[in-house]
This record gives sequence, structure tokens and C-alpha cells, in this order.
Amino acid sequence: MANQKPNFVFIMTDTQATNMVSSYCKQNVNTNNIDNLANQGAKFTSAYTTTPVCTPARASLFTGIFSQSSGAYTNSLPLGQGIRTMGHYFKEAGYDTIYIGKWHLDGHDYFGDGICPEEWDDAYWYDGKRYLDELSSKEIDLWRNGLSTLKELKDNNITADFTWARRVSNKALDFLAKKRKEQGERKPFLLVVSYDEPHHPFTCPPEYAEKYENFTYQVSKKKSNDSLEGKPIHHTYWAKSLPAPINKETGEYHHPIYFGSNDFVDDEIGSIINEAQDLDKDNTYILYTSDHGDMMGAHGMSQKGANMYDDITNIPFIIQGPNIKNIDTDIVVSHVDCIPTMLDLAGLQEKITPHFAGKSLVPVLRDSTPTQEEEFSNRGIMMEFNRFELLHDGFGGFIPIRAWVTKEYKLVINLLSDVDELYDRKNDPDEVHNVINDPAFVTIRNQMHDTLLDYMDSILDPFRTYEWATRSWRPEKRAQWINYWRPKLDNGVSPYIRDYDTGKKTVGVHLEQKVVKF
Repeated sequence: MANQKPNFVFIMTDTQATNMVSSYCKQNVNTNNIDNLANQGAKFTSAYTTTPVCTPARASLFTGIFSQSSGAYTNSLPLGQGIRTMGHYFKEAGYDTIYIGKWHLDGHDYFGDGICPEEWDDAYWYDGKRYLDELSSKEIDLWRNGLSTLKELKDNNITADFTWARRVSNKALDFLAKKRKEQGERKPFLLVVSYDEPHHPFTCPPEYAEKYENFTYQVSKKKSNDSLEGKPIHHTYWAKSLPAPINKETGEYHHPIYFGSNDFVDDEIGSIINEAQDLDKDNTYILYTSDHGDMMGAHGMSQKGANMYDDITNIPFIIQGPNIKNIDTDIVVSHVDCIPTMLDLAGLQEKITPHFAGKSLVPVLRDSTPTQEEEFSNRGIMMEFNRFELLHDGFGGFIPIRAWVTKEYKLVINLLSDVDELYDRKNDPDEVHNVINDPAFVTIRNQMHDTLLDYMDSILDPFRTYEWATRSWRPEKRAQWINYWRPKLDNGVSPYIRDYDTGKKTVGVHLEQKVVKF
């Protein structure tokens, strides 16, 4: 067993930021199973989505590169041709690769097209389309439009068996039962269990929502009363167009079916964790995260979209398994770190090529050197936003944003706005005070700005342009025009790009002319 490749159970939810997990937010939202997992393994408190929208967040999570590079940079766009996902790497390494639940990466938006990608096992594929195929027309209408209150859940006698979550769990449990019956040395597996819940329409048995009928979640009063003065104007537009069920004076947020669905999916997650650990605890890694969160009335907003507030970007991230330290760490990590970390844990380091945007977190999970500790402690990560959805212009349409996050600060560049943002994460965790123009923060602001620009350049961000550099608060930062070719990072799959001038493989940066500053 010692030489056997480890198993992986990757569990994710939709619309469940740290503000909906009790061990993170310290509120009575009853996520006992997730909390128990955190108590057994490594809990990351400064983990961030790459973008607070479903498809692009998932694109980064399952490819290890940013969505603007994978093609799926907004809802309703598919991954580009030749883009490889987590399943590819593990299937090539001899794993059973199982994906069950919401996919959201085939260009068919929320439900999917029902077609299993080649890197996953069709026998267990269960996207929204396949769930819908099991429902009658009446049940579909009920699920999508008839269960918006606790009363409607009761009146329609909704049970766990009706929900997408329970059916996803059942398929996952069936797979684990199948693995239990295998004779001899089991083939290693990667099992991804992707729950839609607690995403709208917040479907759950009524007894779960009933627990929260009189429950109010305490959003910070500073957040609920944020005037949005000195913030980008699209924040104000958003707050006015999508008001949240919150008492702005007290910060009390009331949404029984959201909290009920959150509670319900935690129990479903618990059933998977228990079965996986019972099957082979000493050789199985369990990872849990979510794609993004919901504003829940913070800064006057609801749902998710074009901002970089922690309410929708700070996602839970927990790893538990053999030889994983039981730690609670605030090092800054990202969705793009997931695949390199998993490949490292699996002993597949040769598959961690430079094209990945993230890095392995194994030095944090196990015994790291002082140099590694310093490197991770000083680390920053990028977040992006491009648009919410291809098919409609809700949530503002095209609003390009790039952010750089460190332990201490968060810089947000709103490309089409004349207002950018800088927040002091330690002294202003509510992100109310935008200090982008504060003289006391000029040095750190400019350093972060330069780092962000360099990073966008290094990953070949297709939206890079000199306007990211020439901001009103930094007039001395001159526009520059650099005309050069550089190598495309090798992903081990697609052929290399030939240099336009030479017809040969590009090696290093090929400057065609000197840098011109304006």
C-alpha cells in the first residue's frame, strides 16, 4: 500500500464563500462536516477565487490557468480547443477519473449539454442536463421557479431525494461502494463531487430552511452601511439594481432558504467525507473549496459579479489527508494552486509544467524550509474579472478588472473606471476605506501595481494594454510600447509557437525594437 498512488476526493460547492462556513465566519450557519474536515487538516484563510463568477472560476480551478487564457472568461463560453483539465493529468497517470455534478465549462452555461468530456467517466457524469432529464416538465418548473420560500418547500413536500445535491451524493457513494468491492490492489481514483447548492434556487428539504426562519446573519455594520463614496461607480449601480434582504442599520441579513440549502449541502458533503475516509483514509486526500460567494448585503450588494471584495472572492479551501499538517494558515493562495498541489501529492511532479499559473502548496502542507516559508509568506496572487455572461448584459456587461492580493493589501484596477481601489487588509478587513490616493500608501501601492503589471505580462494576459499602467493616481508612470515576441509556455500538449521572423521555435524574448515611452 505504501507505494500505491494516493486517491483524491475533490469536493466543491457553488456560492459558498468563507462567510457561509462556520469555522471561517464564526456564525451559527451549521457547517459541521466542513468544519470537522478543517479540524483534521490544513485550512487556508486567505484563499481566493481567480474570479467571482461561476464559469471562469471553474475554468481556473480545473485547468490551473486563468480563464482569460483558457477561453472560458465569462459564463456561457466553453474551454478552448486543446485546453487540458484536471481529469486529463490524472487519467494519463492511470487513475479512474470521475466527475459528478455541476460542470459549467461546456458553453451551455448553468445546466450543461449532458455530454461527458473524454477525460471523465461517462457512467458517472451527472451535470444539470442529466439531472433535468430525470425530472418531469412539472418538476422542472417547480425546481426553477416554484420553491422560493419555506412555505413552497413545505407545500410541495420537497424531500432530499428530489434535489440535485442528493442525487449527486448517491452517484458518488455508488462509485465509492464500487471501489470497496474491487479485489486486490485498487486502481487509484480522482473523484470530483461538484454540488450546485447553496446556489439559487436554494433547493433543500423544508426542515433545513425551517431552522433559519428566525435566524439573521450578522453582516458587519460597516459593510452594510458602506456609502460607496470613493468607490467605482459600477458598485453603486449594482447596489441599486440588486438590493439585498438586509437591514442596513443593523447589518442583519435574513434568507432562510439560502442558509437552509447551505446547511443541507454540508450534510451531503459529510456523507462523502465519511465514506471516503472509511474506504481508505490512510491513502486518500480530501480537498474542499467553492467557486465564489454571495455579497449578502455587504456594501449594499447581493449575488456576485464585478468587484473584488472578500465577500465573494475569499473562498474556503481545506486539504486533509496522509501527512498533511493540521494548520490554520493565512498565506495567500488561489484556485490555480489546486492542480499543481494535487500532482505534487500524487508524485506526478513531471506534469507540473511552467504553463500552470499557480504552484504546489506541498511545502506548506508538510515540512517547509525557512526559504519556502518566507516565499509563501510574501506571496501575492492575481484575480480577474472580464464580464459576467456572454448571453446578456446583466451585472454591467464588460467590466475588466485585475487585482493583486497579499497578506497585507489588496490592489484593484478597474480598467474602464477612473477609480481604482487599495485596501489595508489588516486594519480595514471590511474594505470600506479606499486608500488608493492616500499618501501614506503610495510606496506599497506602486510596488503592487508594478508587480501586477509584470505578472499580467508573464502569463500573456490577452487583455493587457498600456491603460492598466497609466492610472490617474500615478501620473509619473509613463505609457510604453514594447514590440517583441516571446515563447509560449510549454504545456506538454500543444505544439510550440514558431517565431514569426525566423520560423523556428521562439527562445527567450525577441526584441524587434527598443522600448518607446510616451
